[in-house]
Amino acid sequence: MNEQIPSFVHGAVAEPLHYLTLGQLIDTAAARHGTREALVVRHQQVRLTYAALKAQIDEVAAGLVALGLAPGSRIGIWSPNCAEWVIAQFATAKAGLILVNINPAYRLSELEYALNKVECAALITATTFKSSDYLQMLRTLAPEIATAAPGALHSAKLPHLRTVIAIDDGRHAGMYRFADLAGFATEASRASLLEIAAVAQPDDPINIQFTSGTTGMPKGATLTHFSIINNGYFVGQAMRFSADDRLCIPVPLYHCFGMVMSVLTCVSHGATMVFPADSFDARSVLEAVAAERCTALHGVPTMFIAELDHPDFASYDLSSLRTGIMAGAPCPIEVMKRVLSEMHMTQVTIAYGMTETSPVSFQSGVDDPLEKRVSTIGRIHPHVQVKIVDAEGRTVPRNTRGELCTRGYSVMRGYWADEDKTADAIDPAGWMHTGDLAVIDDEGYCNIVGRVKDMIIRGGENVYPREIEEFLFRHPKIQEVAVFGVPDQRFGEQVGVWIRLRDGEQSTAEEIRAYCQGQIAHYKIPHHIRFVENFPMTVTGKIQKFLMRDAMIEELGLEIQATA
Repeated sequence: MNEQIPSFVHGAVAEPLHYLTLGQLIDTAAARHGTREALVVRHQQVRLTYAALKAQIDEVAAGLVALGLAPGSRIGIWSPNCAEWVIAQFATAKAGLILVNINPAYRLSELEYALNKVECAALITATTFKSSDYLQMLRTLAPEIATAAPGALHSAKLPHLRTVIAIDDGRHAGMYRFADLAGFATEASRASLLEIAAVAQPDDPINIQFTSGTTGMPKGATLTHFSIINNGYFVGQAMRFSADDRLCIPVPLYHCFGMVMSVLTCVSHGATMVFPADSFDARSVLEAVAAERCTALHGVPTMFIAELDHPDFASYDLSSLRTGIMAGAPCPIEVMKRVLSEMHMTQVTIAYGMTETSPVSFQSGVDDPLEKRVSTIGRIHPHVQVKIVDAEGRTVPRNTRGELCTRGYSVMRGYWADEDKTADAIDPAGWMHTGDLAVIDDEGYCNIVGRVKDMIIRGGENVYPREIEEFLFRHPKIQEVAVFGVPDQRFGEQVGVWIRLRDGEQSTAEEIRAYCQGQIAHYKIPHHIRFVENFPMTVTGKIQKFLMRDAMIEELGLEIQATA
């Protein structure tokens, strides 16, 4: 080993980056693959060719313009997976709007914060999803909607929101219906679309995705046409995608995994998007792969485990599968072996990235050795640069642990309306500091070995302790709180919390969970709750969360899981 080789890698490839907008991308796909199936949404019985999908996108885009939504305005989408989400992704771009992805699991405080932080002028929303009543939550935040004319909301708590568009067959006071948007299109609004397209630039911001930080409320990572189109395209190239591929998409659209690595990967290659259900369900995935003859499947490890362990797994013909992506959390080697052999995904790949980098920076190749596909996150993505640095910011030699930093086309424009946090994340040389500890070996394969920050990854969802801590601090009985990850066989990690109550107060785990219910997303609600008299501290007064984690591992008998 040459210790002088620096931990710097650059995805130098002959194929150039593609300089185009989302509108140009869907227009090109329709021109090249018009008669091919573009979108299959099984739970809605929707089947659209690329030509038909483009036609719907164009009319919805013209309808949005007709509503008076001006280019540059932010429009939120708060919905599980559905055909309308995909149509909205491109229609909003064609109308010059910036789409704001809102997690379907968000509750009142999170929704209020997200809408106000980026000053959403409009919101496309589902009406219900599982136990969530979206309209009831909206009416709680903005009771004025009951008497407002559609498009004319004036709310005290949501001062920027004017227009609410419901994805529903019913009619609701103060709201438009998504199904009616195309009907609002006029010759004037269609002409405006041409004018918007003529001035739209690939480097324009087009999408805001909320990603929580370790020190506060969620931040709005702002991505461009250029960053997400190219990332989606090169993700597909790594899987050797073509127009003959059919991708089963059980991952959520609000996340980069669904919106970029799934949708834009398909559209940039003329492939077919297949949505098995509005959210993950193992049976629906197996049924969709078998019935639609899918060639590729995406998911986090917990999804693949659920599919493999389904009692009727053996009854589904998955022989059409070839490739796909497993990402979001480390994959156990035995699971990967089963995916290759029992699901026929001999060319499955591993991908790594973050929302702020559009998202993928590393991905394994379809012909990488199994050991490399399990023990590493692959090699650098095309046109992306990565270096590993020490605590002083100096690049370390190969095979040396340090913080992973990313630079290139994929790095976000910044956090919306937050220059300070942007400057904290992206240094003056353009490097995005990920907070992940990594090692790059002599062959250029990268391995994530820890986290600078104390983020918890629960079933592929990033959970940030500080955000939960700040919420729990509002509880009148709580004096001090510390949130940390606890190993979990099913989800990888679960949320653990130690709580010190105010003098004279008493509480229960059930009370704390009830306090969280309906206010923060279900996956953020603490699973392991302990009431303690004091926290382990350093001599300088800093809480030592690793000692709390170790104590919980011992108490719960998790030693084997923790070291596996």
